[in-house]
Amino acid sequence: MIPVVTALTIGDVVAEASFALTRDSLVRYAGASGDFNPIHYRDDVAQSVGLPGVLAHGMLTMGLAVQPVVDWAGDPARVLDYQVRFTRPVFVDATAGATVAVVAKVGAVDRETLIARIDLTVTFNGATVLGKAQARVNLA
Repeated sequence: MIPVVTALTIGDVVAEASFALTRDSLVRYAGASGDFNPIHYRDDVAQSVGLPGVLAHGMLTMGLAVQPVVDWAGDPARVLDYQVRFTRPVFVDATAGATVAVVAKVGAVDRETLIARIDLTVTFNGATVLGKAQARVNLA
């Protein structure tokens, strides 16, 4: 649940989460999204286009990354805006899978409009995979 606005300070960590991805996760997401590009489930196709292996859907990574903010806000309707830049792919090993880590920090608070900018650091294997990942959250 969102704390009182006056309690929020720039740099406060408001949420953290890790998400385990498997090849099964990718197939399920493909079915839900309709994105059946084989680079998301076939190593041979991924390698034929110069990738080292299967990679997660960018929109799956983006969706996972905002979930801790939604949980913190308590209502998805409080997220007014969410934007990212895709900077690196998340490769999902056939055996080990992949883990995406998310840390959400307060980047700015507008005490008049009661809107906070939450900055997300989203990493895989220690490297940032989403750049400029930010959500604007209604604190009212």
